[in-house]
Amino acid sequence: MNPQKVTCKEVTDHICKSLGEDLDSPRCLAIKEHLNSCPDCQNYFTSIEKTIDFYKKYNLELPKESHDKLMDLLNLTDE
Repeated sequence: MNPQKVTCKEVTDHICKSLGEDLDSPRCLAIKEHLNSCPDCQNYFTSIEKTIDFYKKYNLELPKESHDKLMDLLNLTDE
């Protein structure tokens, strides 16, 4: 698992790329605007960040099966 910090721009870029959208497409721009103005989405990403920080702080690693399921759920790959 790669323990690097992810920026908001990287998250929105990932979402747009996963949707097959150009980064400047109307849909991608709407997603970016929504993420910047939606407290629920901001809270969601904050909770993810806190969870990651917790695992880093206590040097915990998910079992491979759990890690793989989480990555699949988030439509992410290990790089």
